[in-house]
Amino acid sequence: MQAFLPMYTRLKRNKTVHVITLGCSKNTVDSEYLLRQLEENGFKTMHDTSHEHASVVIINTCGFILDAKQESIDTILRFAGAREKGQINKLMVIGCLSQRYGEQLKREIPAVDAYFGVDRVQEVVETLGGQYKQELTGERHLTTPSHYAYLKISEGCDRHCAFCSIPLIRGRHVSNPVEYLIREAEYLAHQGVKELILIAQDLSYYGIDLYGKPMLPFLLEKLIATGHFNWLRLHYLFPKKLPLRILDIMRDNGNICHYIDIPFQHIADPVLRKMRRGINARETRQLIYNIRRKVPGIHIRTTMMVGHPGETDKDFQELLDFVKETRFERLGAFIYSHEEDTFAFKKYKDRIPLKVKKARFETLMDLQRDISNELNNSKLGQVFKVLIDRREGGHFAGRTEYDSPEIDNEVLVRPASTPLKPGQFCEVRITGADDFDLQGEVT
Repeated sequence: MQAFLPMYTRLKRNKTVHVITLGCSKNTVDSEYLLRQLEENGFKTMHDTSHEHASVVIINTCGFILDAKQESIDTILRFAGAREKGQINKLMVIGCLSQRYGEQLKREIPAVDAYFGVDRVQEVVETLGGQYKQELTGERHLTTPSHYAYLKISEGCDRHCAFCSIPLIRGRHVSNPVEYLIREAEYLAHQGVKELILIAQDLSYYGIDLYGKPMLPFLLEKLIATGHFNWLRLHYLFPKKLPLRILDIMRDNGNICHYIDIPFQHIADPVLRKMRRGINARETRQLIYNIRRKVPGIHIRTTMMVGHPGETDKDFQELLDFVKETRFERLGAFIYSHEEDTFAFKKYKDRIPLKVKKARFETLMDLQRDISNELNNSKLGQVFKVLIDRREGGHFAGRTEYDSPEIDNEVLVRPASTPLKPGQFCEVRITGADDFDLQGEVT
């Protein structure tokens, strides 16, 4: 592969910059900040289109687990090939993968003009000949549908989970001040956002570094007081020391979705100890009881991990029994990935064969598929408030308050006599259900 020297010349402002975002919603927000800065500097921008032709391509990478890293590398290689053929003038890589493996990537994929880690928007803009504009702080070019957006309330993580590389990539937990977040939320509201999704590596820890105590309840009350949003949604709450007052606020305010994303990862005490989760099986069950008692009807999304070092057949069966018993409304799963420099990588041997890990994953997801099907069918005949996301063929696709974009169930709505449009709320009677979707008609 031919090596290209990095170019730091000023590009003409009519040049097109194509930003490709991989990974989680936190990366989405980072790309949106970058796009806003580029546009204010006179660049024409594209986001996540399929073709390879642009003056500049910037790939925002993910480096969390093996599959995500491979997707990032494959994408870089594809556009490096386009760079060598002269189809693009400049190729830049940013984000988690280059934060963690920047020097190695420079050696192995030299066709990339420049690598940047996380939180390097200013350097990227200046490398392209632009000027970073501080007055745009908090402003974004939304890449989501205009009626919903993500609000990243903090960065990094102070937890010490054995398997997780996030602290190695994103660093210590750093909360954004409440007043900063309120300004950004108001900006998003003026862009037409109706559903605001609060995200972080750990929402539960928000505010402790700045204010000396958990401030998520206070932030929620401030966001409610703006009166701007129909729905507020919470993602990624760590189960240990979850600020339970958020449940009272959720119960007492109709614009906070009765939905919570809280990754439990496992239930067997030996595995939880090896994972360094700081919570045991008894405390986990008590927390779930408190959540469902305080907010009747709440839908809990969780994530489980299979194949962590030391997980025995007995431990895995305990996990299956727990999922059967708890009947999570939403559940995803990961296969353990032995990530360099993590505690688990240094401390444990990854002895569980991949074949066994995959079999456990399939067994767990088959169980959840059955649970999801039963829970969905229990909704037949009920009426739910649905937010329409898009038109798809002969119907509309929307979501209830119990479903987050891209990862959860959708409601497929038959066309109504009154035309529907994205961003519209409507009342929908459920007429059909399958494993992971509902069908309905406007009442």
